[in-house]
Amino acid sequence: MISGAIVEALQEIVPKEKIRLNQPLEKYTSFRIGGPADCLVEVGGAEQLRRLKKYAETEGIPFFILGNGSNLLADDQGFRGIVLHIGSSMNEIRITGNTITARAGALLSQVARAALEHGLTGLEFASGIPGSIGGGVVMNAGAYGGELGQVVESVTVLDEEGKELELSNARMEFGYRTSAVKRHPYIVTEVRLQLRPGDPEQIRERMEDLAGRRREKQPLEFPSAGSTFKRPEGYFAGELIMKAGLRGLQIGGARVSDKHCGFVINAGNATAADVKELMKVIQDRVKEEFGVKLEPEVILMGGEA
Repeated sequence: MISGAIVEALQEIVPKEKIRLNQPLEKYTSFRIGGPADCLVEVGGAEQLRRLKKYAETEGIPFFILGNGSNLLADDQGFRGIVLHIGSSMNEIRITGNTITARAGALLSQVARAALEHGLTGLEFASGIPGSIGGGVVMNAGAYGGELGQVVESVTVLDEEGKELELSNARMEFGYRTSAVKRHPYIVTEVRLQLRPGDPEQIRERMEDLAGRRREKQPLEFPSAGSTFKRPEGYFAGELIMKAGLRGLQIGGARVSDKHCGFVINAGNATAADVKELMKVIQDRVKEEFGVKLEPEVILMGGEA
């Protein structure tokens, strides 16, 4: 539980209105699943983030860094501790020449639109990805042949001790759905992208084409966390799930999408337990049928840190 003394200490770092107690995490995740967090703090900048992190660590309070919640399954019991939400209070986007600098809470769709407005190409693939750019670089988010690692110039992070570091593209060690930030206790605060001049009409057409393909092939009408599993080398997760006869399989309110088997959707009042059980069934069946181990792309957020 969060005591009055803890709230008072947090108010020394952020304004009172940025501190929310017993916040349902379902409001902060695209799955629309998750119990209450003891405390959720809207972070307004890197210095606030550094101080909040230091306070939580010093006091032994579990904390979790939350972005747009688009790749997250929050526990039904919520989170016992402090959730540090990097969202609209950290979403500034600056453009100089061919360079876009975005704070971690900026949505990828917002950054892609800004690139379009300034006639910059290279980020069209990200226009429909629902996450924030901070979370996006952690997992090297990508779609339709593009990945953030292809356009990132550098990433500013807080390290384990709260010191600010600037990691070059090479130091980010981008790989398929991974990066150095995912393997180290770093927190992204800002991202710098290097794009190219392009024709605004062609950029817009490309973005509209990709949006149409998403609407046609993905179950956007249901809450989900996007692709549930990583793409196994040499295979497509959705195809394996379909061939295993799991299309439409439902446990509780969680269902394998009929439209795209790579998506587990919240078909109505799904719990995290429903999703986890369905994921386990999928993994077991695909392993049994094809000898392929499916690795979750969705991040599982437990009730404890």
